[in-house]
Amino acid sequence: SLVVLFGATAGAYGAKLGSDERELILLVWQVVDLHSKKVGTLHKSLVKADNLDLSDQCREVSGLTPEGLGKAEPLDRVLQQFSQLVSSDLKVLGRSSYTLCSDGQLLIRQVLHPETSKKNFLLSDCFYSFYDLRKEFHTCYPSSAAVKDQTIKTMAEYLGLGTDEAEEDFGVWQVKTMVAIIFSMLSEGCNHVFTEPETVKYKYETGPCSKSETVDSETVIRARGLPWQSSDQDIARFFKGLNIAKGGVALCLNSQGRRNGEALVRFVNSEQRDLALERHKHHMGSRYIEVYKATGEEFLKIAGGTSNEVAQFLSKENQVIIRMRGLPFTATQEDVLGFLGPECPVTGGKEGLLFVKYPDGRPTGDAFVLFSCEEYAQNALKKHKEILGKRYIELFRSTAAEVQQVLNRYMSTPLIPTLPTPIIPVIPPPYTIATGSIRDCVRLRGLPYTAGIDDILEFMGDATGDIKPHGVHMVLNQQGRPSGDAFIQMKSADKAFMVAQKCHKKMMKDRYVEVFQCSGEEMNFVLMGGTLNRSGLSPPPCKLPCLSPPAYAAFQTAAVIPAEAAALYQPQALLPTTRTPQASAAAPPTVTYYPAQAAQLYMNYTAYYPSPPVSPTTVGYIAAPPGAVAAAATATHTPILPQPGALVRMQGLPYNTGMKEILSFFQGYQYAPDDYNGLIQLSDQARSVLQAPKEWVCL
Repeated sequence: SLVVLFGATAGAYGAKLGSDERELILLVWQVVDLHSKKVGTLHKSLVKADNLDLSDQCREVSGLTPEGLGKAEPLDRVLQQFSQLVSSDLKVLGRSSYTLCSDGQLLIRQVLHPETSKKNFLLSDCFYSFYDLRKEFHTCYPSSAAVKDQTIKTMAEYLGLGTDEAEEDFGVWQVKTMVAIIFSMLSEGCNHVFTEPETVKYKYETGPCSKSETVDSETVIRARGLPWQSSDQDIARFFKGLNIAKGGVALCLNSQGRRNGEALVRFVNSEQRDLALERHKHHMGSRYIEVYKATGEEFLKIAGGTSNEVAQFLSKENQVIIRMRGLPFTATQEDVLGFLGPECPVTGGKEGLLFVKYPDGRPTGDAFVLFSCEEYAQNALKKHKEILGKRYIELFRSTAAEVQQVLNRYMSTPLIPTLPTPIIPVIPPPYTIATGSIRDCVRLRGLPYTAGIDDILEFMGDATGDIKPHGVHMVLNQQGRPSGDAFIQMKSADKAFMVAQKCHKKMMKDRYVEVFQCSGEEMNFVLMGGTLNRSGLSPPPCKLPCLSPPAYAAFQTAAVIPAEAAALYQPQALLPTTRTPQASAAAPPTVTYYPAQAAQLYMNYTAYYPSPPVSPTTVGYIAAPPGAVAAAATATHTPILPQPGALVRMQGLPYNTGMKEILSFFQGYQYAPDDYNGLIQLSDQARSVLQAPKEWVCL
């Protein structure tokens, strides 16, 4: 038997049913005996929603009113009545089992399952299997319209059935017409057989993913804006009603190994992915979740793994994974099992523990634990921040994809980090970033996030000719995305003033843009991570020892190179020579974007505000060939490194350690400040600070 089911919500109707998160307000159904071709009683039931504010489309199509719905029963009671009435109708027809049949998949997948999940009550088993009448119709009549273009009305018209909806109440006509379509499909000319119902997974299945797998990009989405404590089960609940592939939820981690509020989700097919995209800006608790398309490569980058140890650990299916963080480096498997205790037994004992280690075998302080059921996992989570040894231990829910990510990150960490290839600017020498207090720059605030360099130049209009070459600087946020700000260097302060007057609050696309006149010093502060507001300049949030603020205004130009690389490559080849007060006036201009005397500022800058000092589309960089570096090294008489055995490497430093603490640690030993100064050329001010460590301030 089939139970033909039709429903409507308080919001969108038709192809957008369920896309606006509105609640169900109407259910209409009728039992159909496929063998005897008899039907049961047609039932229509209104549903009382929590929010009775009906959309205009709903009022127009259904004819329902808030007053009428206010007297109806809530959804849980309506579903109980549904089960009881269907059972009684089946007895009358002499049948015992049935399968639902609906017009498309939206009512079951996008309305009933999400709403009952949010209201915390379970649907009966009959709602996990159903026939999609549109697919069955297209199978029976291949020459009909595509499945996505089918409606009850188009199917009835194809069969020549009556299509006057005004003759019946809303919902009643739809169910009667669906029954008539089914009987036509069962006629002697067609003899259609309902054999393969659509299924809805009862729960999300965890499992490992290998990098060698092939993942169809048409099945992957990216969810953004997730609560940081959300688990893979929470994400599966958000997509309730849709079939997620086994191990198909991958929570993304940031560079510190913590969750960044994003996840990649892989569905069983593109149809399920398309339905997931309709849940864009649906809510998880009080937060709305953004849903976008993603690629299979992105999913494998996050969830894929190659370690046999991880694959064996994750081979135990349907386990709850807990991540432990902050373990003592000397902790053993027995210590962890003793910490968890008998109230939360680990699956397989020691085999259910996975310690995360560096490539050389050193422990990282992280471990993953498997539990066979939710109860044991909850008992383990109650031990969050309890003490093991002399350290408190953090416990979090985790996923198979997070296990892969953490292992991949630590196992790919080199024992001694390799140095990047030095970068050489290919800009003609006369062009430099402005410094000083001359107000020959403008700041654009409120740019559309999609705006590029071409949009800015078009926005500037005739003033484009007054922009210095390579003078457009885009500012990015911490995630590397456009922040809505940009700086432009003009040829003079008068030109900057005219642009600010002419373009202030001028429209770019659908937004107005504020334009302010500023100085090169102010621009440099913002590009290095500081803030510019009405109260003046706020320096970058540096956590490393840095020079006093006056040094910012006197930035000397230096090649774009991290401080670590500067310590191993020849300063004469990559950095400008140290200027003295007497020689500064005669020094030729150099191509510089970061101060040589503040090489550490490059690290601070990238750690907090990774926005480029110049627009990537207007400046090119090429990696220096190894031969050029070698030639530069042989062109000087200063040795690149001190004599063999004169260097030591320190591991395990506290994160807030500064130069003062390191020099104090080696107090009583002679170090070579001259050799150090030869590695990274320093200004007179920085040199005096190095030779007098008490001058350093550690933030």
